Amino acid sequence: MMFAPSETSRSRPVIELDGLSVALGGRPILHDLTCALHGRCIGLLGPNGAGKSTLINTLLGFYPVSHGGARIFGRDIRTDLHVLRHRIGFMPENDSFIANMSGVQFVRYMAELSGLPPGQALERAHEAFFYVGLGEARYRKLGTYSLGMKQMAKLAQAIVHGPKLLFLDEPTNGLDPPARIRMLKLIRELRDTEGVHVMLSSHLLRDVEECCDEVFILKDGRVAAQTDLEAERRTNRRFLELETVGADEALVGAFEGLGCECAAFGHGRFKLVLPDGAEIRNLYRVAAEQNVQIRRMTYRRDSLEDIFLKAMESPSAIGARNGSL
Repeated sequence: MMFAPSETSRSRPVIELDGLSVALGGRPILHDLTCALHGRCIGLLGPNGAGKSTLINTLLGFYPVSHGGARIFGRDIRTDLHVLRHRIGFMPENDSFIANMSGVQFVRYMAELSGLPPGQALERAHEAFFYVGLGEARYRKLGTYSLGMKQMAKLAQAIVHGPKLLFLDEPTNGLDPPARIRMLKLIRELRDTEGVHVMLSSHLLRDVEECCDEVFILKDGRVAAQTDLEAERRTNRRFLELETVGADEALVGAFEGLGCECAAFGHGRFKLVLPDGAEIRNLYRVAAEQNVQIRRMTYRRDSLEDIFLKAMESPSAIGARNGSL
């Protein structure tokens, strides 16, 4: 295996942000970020301009901290950066290749920059290329690679030195469906490897939902939400969407009288969370008592899209309820 045994445990955060603020060119970008992230694979979400790339670059030591601080595996990113860089791998969104180098030369070079001696770096470079499925192309020049091959080469250089934390910035960007499936499979394998944690930044909610067990959402440089997806999945809350005729706000109170969480969305549409032991027939009974017809009823589970959209409603509230209606 390419990776060393873990030095961390679930009880110790992978990443801790303690009032982290960052300003670039005198303009505030990140505002007082405070959280503790424990996940094996942490999804970093937010709209364009939310501060995702700034956060990654700050944790990597590329941007200075203005106020507050941050720790990775308990080590301060300012005082222990030289130690952390041996333990971190980074797959950037934009290509950063030396086009006339062969793939294996480039990845070997990156391994040496990460602290490996030349002989071990070359051995690991070959291993990394075979791991990502580019073994047959490792001697070709990077400038001849297709987009999908370049993405895999970026992943290879990120994992070649056996990091304990991988930052992946838009890893499926521009990939066709088969290449995307392959990339996500590799990310899940890395996530499940002993001693490896992943932070996945993506604008594709489906990618995050398929890979991540924790999600951290930014908006306007502030914390909008933090969600333990594994816990959210375990709750198995029962969601319903109703389309009705003849309903008004009084129906919300009637449903809440059954112990349901209920929200009205106009035009006779409602969303409900059913309490344990609730029976569907009770909904029809209450609707009949209100002279309301239920035309359509759809079961659904709270999705990452729901969590994300709810977080976008509140610009700076980490209290955005995970899984809220």
